[in-house]
Amino acid sequence: MSRIGKRPIAIPDGVKVNVSGRTVTAEGPKGRLSMELRPEVDVSVDEDASELTVTPRDDGRDTKSYHGMTRSLLANIVEGVTNGFTRQLEVYGVGYGVQLQGRKLSVTAGCSHPLIFDVPEGLEVTVDVAQARGDEQPARFTISGVDKQAVGEFAADIRKTRPPEPYKGKGIRYAGEQVRRKVGKAFAGTGAA
Repeated sequence: MSRIGKRPIAIPDGVKVNVSGRTVTAEGPKGRLSMELRPEVDVSVDEDASELTVTPRDDGRDTKSYHGMTRSLLANIVEGVTNGFTRQLEVYGVGYGVQLQGRKLSVTAGCSHPLIFDVPEGLEVTVDVAQARGDEQPARFTISGVDKQAVGEFAADIRKTRPPEPYKGKGIRYAGEQVRRKVGKAFAGTGAA
């Protein structure tokens, strides 16, 4: 049995979880999410204890890994409909910035044109209005939503367009991310005669 998979998932007040066939649906104050179950696992809801339990169908190696993965995904669904997920990104560099225009996010990050991203359905983007100019204060924006995978994927898509470079640290990075800095080339001596 998977150590992660055998732990029950607590269902908070205000969240309703329904299992119908191979589909698990959770509905809470932040929204509604559903998930299709793999055939290797079963899910049961204990209304009295307010718990969700994942049980494997056999002791196979693949079943053990699906057991833990399913439990983690269901825990993320319950957490998402209860509190939601957020991911904050920072844009470092002189002249680099970010703007939100309706459902389009415009990122200026050293390209000849601004990078335009369509904000997916179910996600919200907020831009920090007090953006300072210069390298010291980065432009910040936050991606929030109910689905952890959608929030993380959209943040990763934006970050990979201009990852932070190691010499000056310019680029798009997650808030709190440490960038390993390198020392530039050292020129040996003065000019020869």
